[in-house]
Amino acid sequence: MTIALVRFIPTDTDIPFIRHRMAAFGASVALMLGSLGALSGLGLNFGIDFLGGAAIEVKTEGPADIGALRAVLIDLELGDVQVQGFGAEDEALVRVGQVSAEHVNEIEGYAVNDDAEAQQAVRQIVSAALQEAFPGITFRRTETLSPQVSGELRVKGATAVGVALLLMLLYIWFRFEWQYSVGAVLALIHDVIATVGFFAVTQLEFNLPTIAAILTIVGYSMNDTVVVYDRIREKFRKYKTKPTEDVLNMAINKTLSRTILTSGTTLVAIVAMAVIGGPALEGFTLALIWGVAIGTYSSIFVAAPLLTLTGVKRGADEDGDSGFFDNAP
Repeated sequence: MTIALVRFIPTDTDIPFIRHRMAAFGASVALMLGSLGALSGLGLNFGIDFLGGAAIEVKTEGPADIGALRAVLIDLELGDVQVQGFGAEDEALVRVGQVSAEHVNEIEGYAVNDDAEAQQAVRQIVSAALQEAFPGITFRRTETLSPQVSGELRVKGATAVGVALLLMLLYIWFRFEWQYSVGAVLALIHDVIATVGFFAVTQLEFNLPTIAAILTIVGYSMNDTVVVYDRIREKFRKYKTKPTEDVLNMAINKTLSRTILTSGTTLVAIVAMAVIGGPALEGFTLALIWGVAIGTYSSIFVAAPLLTLTGVKRGADEDGDSGFFDNAP
């Protein structure tokens, strides 16, 4: 299939990408402002990982009736309740948001001292109600997270993304020049903000797998950008008097077939994972699909055109060295 796909990918394109850079910059700024606006106005639909609460994976004797399960839990009046299909047709995932100790103490037969005990009680309440309504139901997995642990996970997730961006900045700085690192990191920030905005607009659940998806997007986008930058530097050395815009266009067009093939085959794998994985992988796979698309766009229309503004060096230095690693054995 891949060999057949290669035959239809053009290898001698001459698309004037850089000519349209101002329109691309405008679209990217609008996308980032829109994402930040959605984040501020709509917020993120944090999952149990970041808010605290209880998650219970159940297995019924026959096909899981999601509506009936949801109705039973709503009658308990525990607040935010989510029920979704999970894995096989006889499996479901029940999520109950953080419930205060005061709320639990209003339920007859329960007395707790703090929110941590309240979550344990909620799990017992939900289990008892489901066993009564659905004889034969089994509980395959349960999770309980306190708000304190969830807050720590939120900070660590944001820190992981920040550290990844910083290390990418240092890598590109030493691998190429600081002018390249500015363009690469701005493109990465563009991708991260756009992805977070995507989750704000769609209100897909934002959890730890989403953080993993964002870090994956950062790595994928950086790899794509490095390939383009390496070809740009190669063309700069070869065409020392050619206008910068022409060299950038030439380099982008030379890597375009590789970009299309790589992104296309990656998307095929991710879409297959989205279809087979079902609701359990929905947020993760949709984030990756969006990230591959936006990362490919930023490598071509953000990272490369930014070199026209950063004053990147043309050709090698007098000693033939144009990067930190170029003289390495």
